[in-house]
Amino acid sequence: MAVEGEPTRVMVAVNESTIKGYPHPSISSRGAFEWTLKKIVRSNTSGFKLLFLHVQVPDEDGFDDMDSIFASPEDFASMKHRNKIRGLHLLEYFVKHCHDIGVACEAWIKKGDPKEVICHEVNCVRPDFLVVGNRGLGPFQRVFVGTVSEFCVKHAECPVITIKRSASETPQDPVDD
Repeated sequence: MAVEGEPTRVMVAVNESTIKGYPHPSISSRGAFEWTLKKIVRSNTSGFKLLFLHVQVPDEDGFDDMDSIFASPEDFASMKHRNKIRGLHLLEYFVKHCHDIGVACEAWIKKGDPKEVICHEVNCVRPDFLVVGNRGLGPFQRVFVGTVSEFCVKHAECPVITIKRSASETPQDPVDD
């Protein structure tokens, strides 16, 4: 917990959009970030430190939507480099916005299962609370897709705030974000 006089540390788990050709933060991540600024930080920019965590999910073979049977070792190195760059660009979006308005922040990338990694990082970093976006999937979709936010609410060792994306922002396929 925050020590008196120290800023409140808010971890915000962020991810990249799954919509093809949309190299930006997901709708849910952007919404969670904007909500945090508007409803928590407000004008008290010196009273908070935002901690951005992006978890990259490794593909089984390292390629997105591509057959890798004929891949060379150089292809794998290139893909790993490209994934790292995409993660850095994602975090840059949030860090730049914080810098522009004077909110202290840190950002880092981990690899693995997002729900497990987020809860592990909460245990290591000990934020005052965690903010995660929520796609608002129905019960049928949750069974097949699962939700990181529900897992974090149950397992993270700090208070968790989930921010549901608005219906107007829901893509044609609600699983997309």
